[in-house]
Amino acid sequence: MQRIREFFRILGPGFISGASDDDPSGIGTYSQTGAQFGYSQLWTALFTTPFMIVIQEICGRIGMVTGKGLAGVIRTHYARPILTAAVLLLFVSNTINIGADLGAMAASGQLVVRLPFIPLLLAMTLLTLALQIFVPYRTYSKYLKYLGLALLVYIATAFVIRVDWKTIAATTIVPSISSSRAYLMNIVAILGTSISPYLFFWQAAEEVEEQVSAGKQRDMGVGKPRVTMRGVREMRLDTVLGMIFSSLVMWFIIITTAATLHTRGLLDVQTADQAARALQPMAGSFASLLFALGIVGTGLLAVPVLAGSASYGIAEALGWKEGLYRKLTQAYGFYGVIAAATVIGLLINFSPVKPFQMLYYSAILNGLTAPPLIVLVVVIGNNDKIMGKHTNPRWSNIGGWVIAGVMGAAAVALLFSLGSG
Repeated sequence: MQRIREFFRILGPGFISGASDDDPSGIGTYSQTGAQFGYSQLWTALFTTPFMIVIQEICGRIGMVTGKGLAGVIRTHYARPILTAAVLLLFVSNTINIGADLGAMAASGQLVVRLPFIPLLLAMTLLTLALQIFVPYRTYSKYLKYLGLALLVYIATAFVIRVDWKTIAATTIVPSISSSRAYLMNIVAILGTSISPYLFFWQAAEEVEEQVSAGKQRDMGVGKPRVTMRGVREMRLDTVLGMIFSSLVMWFIIITTAATLHTRGLLDVQTADQAARALQPMAGSFASLLFALGIVGTGLLAVPVLAGSASYGIAEALGWKEGLYRKLTQAYGFYGVIAAATVIGLLINFSPVKPFQMLYYSAILNGLTAPPLIVLVVVIGNNDKIMGKHTNPRWSNIGGWVIAGVMGAAAVALLFSLGSG
């Protein structure tokens, strides 16, 4: 029992970041991957895992060592245009993600309870806002941690249906590459969804929140916290577990939709809730219900992360007081950005624009813009004036530069494909 408590104590920003990476919009992207390409892109789950670990570990270490979020570090040490571009992109893409997530949560909720779409949408929006604004950080972080366990339903779903494990093993280990535009677009979307800029900002800021909560730092952005090697090791373990969990769930979602939707010729999935509905006639109502419950649970986890990371970025860029440990009356601007991002996301669901279409291209945009931000993260992690004795180890540098190159090459290949079309 003591070991179990110690295990859950270690789980924190890294695990929450990994779990929130499998938000309803991510579930939609992975469902589309399985439906359209079958098992052929399963290798991406294995491929992205070590790079997710590397980048998130650097971001977590930056937050721990500097006592600032990523935007605060960029604001202090780098040119203002770099910070402005990063924060604007973060806010726009996060808002689109929030809109798609809220819509998917409400639509999936209709598979669980017989209520109209709009009341469910409004209720879920108000719930996520209330949790962020009025629940103390210590309680709130525990809530997020345990909500991440909702993703276990996607592992369970794969065992409710019949799958071809031999083909799954082969396509996971041996990459399948195609030069088709659709294949390249989906690879860039997967990279942009799994190695996503908003997670960089979130984990760095949350590591600072943890330091403030533990009494190792007075306020976010004020002074440098006391960093111990044990603390760094625990952060690394937390991050490794979070990213492995995230990739495992992604792998099982692709398996589930490939084994059901793709094999029956349903190649086009527009939303995560559509995937849940499509599963019912092929995998049974229980599998469909599990899939829908997972969408609602992960949405309650991911929407606060998306809104929170955008707010950290803007608050630090403008020098506002920030932090979920603060009360509303102490950080009106910070909580105002959270509310604005969430409400704008809500309104997207009432526009003629299809949220999933915006989301898919937002994921592609993340895949195109993440490489320069990854380069900046690696450079910050190597700067001994910022990081002191906690600069990047060799494995971080190798992984960081490799994934920046791979994502950059994928982005160039996609742009070339679009240009030649």
